[in-house]
Amino acid sequence: MNALAGNAPAILTRICEGLGFLGVQLDENRNAVGEPLISADQGHVQVRVIQTDEDVIIARAVFRMLADTQTSPARPLRGVAP
Repeated sequence: MNALAGNAPAILTRICEGLGFLGVQLDENRNAVGEPLISADQGHVQVRVIQTDEDVIIARAVFRMLADTQTSPARPLRGVAP
């Protein structure tokens, strides 16, 4: 069992709701208990939950952007008049 956020199953259900035309079919029990594979066996595609640490990914991206602005000369924004 994965340590998913409390509302993750509901969010995953909402994300996958309109994807039946692609063969996505969720197994409600697998989704509810936080299994890594949440698709139904009779579905045409597998739906897997891949845990990430979004706040760390975002912080690293911001850090890289800030580091780039300190080493690069200032550039005007496109479409913005000075």
